[in-house]
Amino acid sequence: MILEIVSPEATLFKGEVTSVTLPGEVGSFQILNNHAPIVSLLKHGVVKIQAPAIKLDKEVVDKFTKVNDQTYLLEINSGTVEMKDNKVIVLAD
Repeated sequence: MILEIVSPEATLFKGEVTSVTLPGEVGSFQILNNHAPIVSLLKHGVVKIQAPAIKLDKEVVDKFTKVNDQTYLLEINSGTVEMKDNKVIVLAD
């Protein structure tokens, strides 16, 4: 699936991922390939991105924490997420 993370300043990430874990209003949840359509509010917490290969632009790499070559973390204050047609869009503050 395609994941796109957008902040007010810039697009932080866009690429193919295997899963994304998000801090929902009522708890953390994970989105996998071919997940049902969903729209949800996000609270302060960590977005966990997992993919076979993650490429980050040098302008935004300092916003992410590298766990390993396949896993990166991004702290957000709040936001929204939409999953539709195997594309996840996260609007994050």
